[in-house]
Amino acid sequence: MSGTNSAFVKFSEVQKTYDGDTLVVKNLNLDIARGEFLTMLGPSGSGKTTTLMMLAGFEVPTNGSILLEARSIDAMPPHKRDIGMVFQSYALFPHMTVEENLAFPLKVRKLGRAEIEPRVKRALERVRLGGYGKRRPAQLSGGQQQRVALARALVFDPKLVLMDEPLGALDKQLREQMQLEIKHIHEDLGVTIVYVTHDQSEALTMSDRIAVFDDGIIQQLAPPAELYERPQNAFVAQFIGENNQLHGKVVAMNGTTCKVEIAGAGNVQALAINVDAVGRPTVLSLRPERVQLNPTPGTLPNVFSAEVAEVIYLGDHVRTRVSVCGHNDFVIKLPNSEGLVRLEPGAAITVGWKTEDCRALDAN
Repeated sequence: MSGTNSAFVKFSEVQKTYDGDTLVVKNLNLDIARGEFLTMLGPSGSGKTTTLMMLAGFEVPTNGSILLEARSIDAMPPHKRDIGMVFQSYALFPHMTVEENLAFPLKVRKLGRAEIEPRVKRALERVRLGGYGKRRPAQLSGGQQQRVALARALVFDPKLVLMDEPLGALDKQLREQMQLEIKHIHEDLGVTIVYVTHDQSEALTMSDRIAVFDDGIIQQLAPPAELYERPQNAFVAQFIGENNQLHGKVVAMNGTTCKVEIAGAGNVQALAINVDAVGRPTVLSLRPERVQLNPTPGTLPNVFSAEVAEVIYLGDHVRTRVSVCGHNDFVIKLPNSEGLVRLEPGAAITVGWKTEDCRALDAN
C-alpha cells in the first residue's frame, strides 16, 4: 500500500513542532489505502495523537503536506474535510436526545427532514440501538454512549472516520465487545478508519495494519501478525506483546543467522534481523509461548538449564517465570491443556527454542 500514487490518505514529509523546537512528529511518510483500518499505536508522547489531529484539521503541520484523495487538505478547515470523529469522552450533547445528536451533523450539512430521519434510523440500527432514539445520553450506559458517538460519526457517510482512544473509558469486558463491534462495522461498510490507541491487544484485534510510533517516528508498519511475529527492532518487540529479552554480543555471522554469546551462559543461535557484524551488542527477542519446556535432547539448537521462580495460573494458560542465562525475569507461557506439567518454585528444568523463534535485534 505504501509508496503508491493511489493512496486514499497520504502524509508526505510531515513534521509538527511545538514551541519552536519540540519536534513531536518527524518526517512522516505514510500512505493509507481506501477502506483500510489503520491503527496508530504507541506510548504517550510518541506522536500518534498529534498525527491524527493533523489529519482531522485540529493541528496544522509545521512542514510537509497531507493529501486526501490526492488533494491537499492542509488549509482546509475540519468541518469541510468530510471526516467523522469519535473521541474517548463521547462528546455527546447532553441536552439532546440520541436522535437529535445524530441529526445534528446532518442539519449542519443542510439536509432536510425527509433525508435526516432515515439516515438517523439506519445509523442507530448499525450500532444496535434502534429503540434508544428518544433517550438522552445520561440515560445510557458508557458502552451505549460510545455506540451513539460511533453512529454520529457514520451518519453522514464520511469518506474517513478517525477514532482517538474511543474505548479507553470502558471496562475490560465491554471494551473487548466494542472492539469486535467496530471491526464488524468496518467490514460491513468498508469505510476507511484511522484509529489511535496505546493498547496493543486492541490494535492487534481490530487492524488491517498497525503503525507503531515512538519518538515521533513510525518504528514499524505492518499487519498485526507480521508485527507480532517479526518485529524489526527492540522497541517494537518489547512494546507489542510480552517478550523475553536476552542481552549479548554477536560472535559469528552465517547468512541470515548469527551466534550470540550471553555472558556466563553460553551461545544462542538466532535470526540476524538488524545486526550485521561480529562484535556488535544485541538484544535477543523471544516470545514466551515459543519457549519449550524440557525439550527432547537433540531436537533444538538452543537448550539451557533453568530454575522455576514463580508460577501463576491464568485459566487458559500458566505463566511461569524462570531464572535462565543470568536473567530472573524470563517467562514461559504454557497452554492449560491435558498433560500440562505442574511446576513448583525451585524446580530444576530445561528450556529450549528454535533459531527462527529468536530474533537478534538492535541493542539501543
